[in-house]
Amino acid sequence: MTTSLPVPNHRRGTWGKTAAGVLLTAVMLFPVYWMINVSFTRDQDMRKSPPGLFPLHGTLTGYRAVLDVQLPYLGTSLVVALGTVVLTVALSAPAGYALAQLRPRGGGLLGFVLLAAQMIPGIIMAMGFYAIYLSLGLLQSVPGLIVADSTLAVPFAVLIFTAFMSGIPGELLQAATVDGAGTWRTFRSIVLPMSRNSVVTVSLFAFLWSWSDFVFASTLVNGGAHEPITLGIYHYIGNNNQQWNAIMATAVVASLPAAVILVLAQRYVAAGVTAGAVKD
Repeated sequence: MTTSLPVPNHRRGTWGKTAAGVLLTAVMLFPVYWMINVSFTRDQDMRKSPPGLFPLHGTLTGYRAVLDVQLPYLGTSLVVALGTVVLTVALSAPAGYALAQLRPRGGGLLGFVLLAAQMIPGIIMAMGFYAIYLSLGLLQSVPGLIVADSTLAVPFAVLIFTAFMSGIPGELLQAATVDGAGTWRTFRSIVLPMSRNSVVTVSLFAFLWSWSDFVFASTLVNGGAHEPITLGIYHYIGNNNQQWNAIMATAVVASLPAAVILVLAQRYVAAGVTAGAVKD
């Protein structure tokens, strides 16, 4: 006669935590699943009670609407997001290097100002940009939106670059100076290549912030010839609009670039975000 061994308490605790984690993950991801489900649902099945958990009689009507209507919006969002990434890295990387290694006067105050800048509500900044762009003639322009979106990413990016570049050994930079490299060449040839993880991290967050921006887009480019995908989705929504499969299909397609980039860059992001947290 054999007897089963009791399950250790620590193993029970591990299984319990795993089950709780899976349950919470399922709850958080359910809206994403429901978005995909509705994107394949026919119009006549949209108000069925109870709603179908699976699109048994699926349709691609919503995705055809994306190809017919939303491609220009997607193209504008891609241009704005990439432009925001380039401008953010170009401004924040040298600033982070200066704060981390060159130690200018007032650097601590500047760091505090950058931190405080992230606390300003976006709508206040949008109204400020509106007044400036109105006088400069930059309303409803893609370059104006790129500059506005960069203001959200640059303060965070400078802090990330400063934390990472402060961990670069000073001896390495001194050796470059002895070899005749100036400040700019040292930054371009040594510091920037070593900061790959932080560059990827900053680029990812700048891309995501710009791609999902609605406040600046609705304030600065609404009604113009070039509108991002957030406004494309917004134009679908109305009191008399029944095209929920098209709305959700647009949301699914708009989410794909960000999701793919996040999956590909996740290991660089983990290293970039934690950079500077531990010092030797």
